[in-house]
Amino acid sequence: MTSDLIRLSRAQVGADELQALARVIDVGYLGMSVEVQTFEKELTEYIGNDRQVVCVNTGTSALHLATQACGIGRGDEVLIPTITYVASFQAVSATGATPIACEVNPLTGFIDVDDAEKRITPRTKAIMPVHYASGFSDLEKVYDLAQKHKLRVIEDAAHSFGGFYKDKRVGALGDIVCFSFDGIKNITCGEGGAVVTGDLKTAEKVRDARLLGVEHDTEKRFSGQRSWDFDVTEQGWRYHMSDLMASIGRTQLKRLSEFSVRRQQIARHYQQFLKNYSNLQCLAIDYDVVVPHIFLVLVKQGGRDSLRSYLQNQNIQTGLHYKPNHLLTLFKTDYALPKAEQMYKEILTLPLHSLLTDDDVKRVCEAITTWVKDQDKNAA
Repeated sequence: MTSDLIRLSRAQVGADELQALARVIDVGYLGMSVEVQTFEKELTEYIGNDRQVVCVNTGTSALHLATQACGIGRGDEVLIPTITYVASFQAVSATGATPIACEVNPLTGFIDVDDAEKRITPRTKAIMPVHYASGFSDLEKVYDLAQKHKLRVIEDAAHSFGGFYKDKRVGALGDIVCFSFDGIKNITCGEGGAVVTGDLKTAEKVRDARLLGVEHDTEKRFSGQRSWDFDVTEQGWRYHMSDLMASIGRTQLKRLSEFSVRRQQIARHYQQFLKNYSNLQCLAIDYDVVVPHIFLVLVKQGGRDSLRSYLQNQNIQTGLHYKPNHLLTLFKTDYALPKAEQMYKEILTLPLHSLLTDDDVKRVCEAITTWVKDQDKNAA
């Protein structure tokens, strides 16, 4: 009998989210109104430190609007680690600016700050560190670099909602921090994202830009009105979050501690298990402070594709997070990034979500053990 599929990622939604959706549907207004306003307030209370929170329709929108709000556009450059989802690069190029691919630290997947500094030019306006696999090990070095060269910092924290940095929630510190609430993130709105900053001017620019640049339209919508006689002075986009999305997000936020504990348990289990194998290496991430969105293992000695194929045959899904952007046609560079290129050949993402059972995790580990034994036997 074929074993049930163990999925790589999955949202945990159910009756509570359905009830929240029904509440909004009963009100009869599905766009952006009081539900989004309340979600923003609850996120602010959760993150703390008097931050401004602006909810949008995707994590990519959050990055795009944050970049635009910094006055970055055509002719400017933004430093980004090459190993990230293409959304990070597309968000920058959407402003007309050029994303500059940088090396990564192969132990963490985080941006290589020394390499990034070498790529700074007079056109460089910002650095976009990505919380890769929810980790942010060299974030302090990023801010030191930014201060030295007078750069804005736009953190792509799509993977790390719910974690802690310097004993505060991720998002409570820093210049601009962007989250994703898509279908498989640590919490979901179905789709969604948020820009978090302590800079009131930046937050106001994002608020207007998410509503097609209509000035102060957020205030109108939150009071149940529409702007009819208005002005637009900057490019805007239809990127606002809907009340339907916010209702799911509010429910998920209440359940985050439950999700976080389970994700951390699974990641720690994988981490401990993989210590037994010299050719399987975990990223250097502290799961006491990080709430993992994905779990990466680096498969050494050219075995990544073999292990992936074996797990697939065992009905266990895996992923490859992510192909380096400097290898994509649109963002191709005339320079190599050898550490990132080697890392990509070794990356394998194991199943991680809050609905995985202990038996599921055991099955994944047992399958890996069997594969390792077969590799050792073939090498003998």
